[in-house]
Amino acid sequence: MDTIWLTGAEWLAVLRMGLGLWWLESWRHKDKKAWFERGSGIAWAADVAAKHRWAPVRSGFATVVRPRPRVMSYVVVYAELSLGAGLILGFLTPVALIGGLLLNLLYFTLMIHEWAEQGQNAMMTLISVVGLFGMAWQTWSVDAALGWFG
Repeated sequence: MDTIWLTGAEWLAVLRMGLGLWWLESWRHKDKKAWFERGSGIAWAADVAAKHRWAPVRSGFATVVRPRPRVMSYVVVYAELSLGAGLILGFLTPVALIGGLLLNLLYFTLMIHEWAEQGQNAMMTLISVVGLFGMAWQTWSVDAALGWFG
C-alpha cells in the first residue's frame, strides 16, 4: 500500500483516534445533570421510539429501556465515554470498534426518521468497519504495546 506522509497502519490509527474523539465529543456535549437527574435523554428517545414506524423498535424500547431509564442513561453516557477513551488510547480496540458499531446501528435504527443524525451515524459506522477490518490497533495503541490482538 502506497501512502503519503504516514504508513497505512498509522493512517488507520489516525482514523481510529478521530473516531474516538467523535465519541468523546458525544459524551462531552451531553448535559449530564439533565441526563442523570431528569432523564432527559431517555425521555427524548422514548418519545422517538413511541412514534417509530417499526413495531420491533417500539416494543424493544418498551421492554429494554423504558423500565430502567436511570440505568440506561448511565449506560449510554458512559458507553460513549468508554468508546472514546478506548479508541483514542487504542485499548481493547476491537471491542470498542464493535461496541461503537452496535451503538451507532442502534442510534441509526431508533432515529431512522431523523435525517440530520443519519449522516453522523453512517460515517461513524463506516469508520468502525474500516477500523475493525483494517486492524486499526496495530500502531500507536496500548493494544500494540501489550501485544494484544496480534
